[in-house]
Amino acid sequence: MPEVDLSAIWLTLKLATLTTAILLVIGTPLAWNLSHTRGWWRGPVNAVVALPFVLPPTVLGFYLLIMMGPNGPIGRFLEWLGLPSLPFSFSGLLLASVIYSLPFVVQPLQNSFEAIGKQPLEAAATLRASPLDTFFSVILPMAKSGYLTAIVMGFAHTVGEFGVVLMIGGNIPEKTRVLSVSIYDHVEALEYTQAHWLSGGMLIFAFLVLLALYLLNPNKRRS
Repeated sequence: MPEVDLSAIWLTLKLATLTTAILLVIGTPLAWNLSHTRGWWRGPVNAVVALPFVLPPTVLGFYLLIMMGPNGPIGRFLEWLGLPSLPFSFSGLLLASVIYSLPFVVQPLQNSFEAIGKQPLEAAATLRASPLDTFFSVILPMAKSGYLTAIVMGFAHTVGEFGVVLMIGGNIPEKTRVLSVSIYDHVEALEYTQAHWLSGGMLIFAFLVLLALYLLNPNKRRS
């Protein structure tokens, strides 16, 4: 396998791992608030979180590129701080991946938190458990299947990204060229053998991810 493809695989795994870790940190409090709040803002926030479900990746990538660019709000803020710009960098790729994969982590967590109900939380409050103890002793074990689904879906979705990463990161070897972009390059160059190897690997990966999700998630098993 060419070295450029190995670097693309490594970069893709690195991007997916970091994206999933960040989304778990961001998605947990967001999903918790969405599942336990009935305020007017719940609907608009849910709609914003779910936008990547319905928006074409190129549209989302285009507007993220505009916002991160030198004339965009994010770009101007970074320039004011004296930091490098985000487009066509791994940092920009990571930020775009976090935004694009957000609903694939938040929604499974939100569904799990809503399924817990109020009774276990009231019981923990009666025992004077701190919020941190309640989370680790009550919420986390009961929402384990939701976290498993969120991790698997967030990681797998990031691995398969194409439109957003191409718009934000471009195609820079060992810097922003991920696996999906590398496959596109091989097809464009009529290098079908290399494209078959990489595409077949992603197909097997997707199957194993879904198989693990259904086997390890007790809520998906048949009784």
